[in-house]
Amino acid sequence: MPRQSISLTEKNDAWLKYHVEDAKEYASKSELVNELIRKARRNEAINQKLIDAENSGFVEQTKEEILSDFKKDLNSK
Repeated sequence: MPRQSISLTEKNDAWLKYHVEDAKEYASKSELVNELIRKARRNEAINQKLIDAENSGFVEQTKEEILSDFKKDLNSK
């Protein structure tokens, strides 16, 4: 696996440290950062599908309207 060196703000480092060392949600900062990147990549893919659908003419709603409707549906269940 490629190694990277990154600089973090103090707040971001503290947040990572909390989730790894205190909450013990992850085994390492690397594991947590990789999880965050996977989630960001998934969000990008979803957003691109929404943009493609919006541009196809198949859907007349904007992505914001679709997201709002989706959230309403989640909250009503």
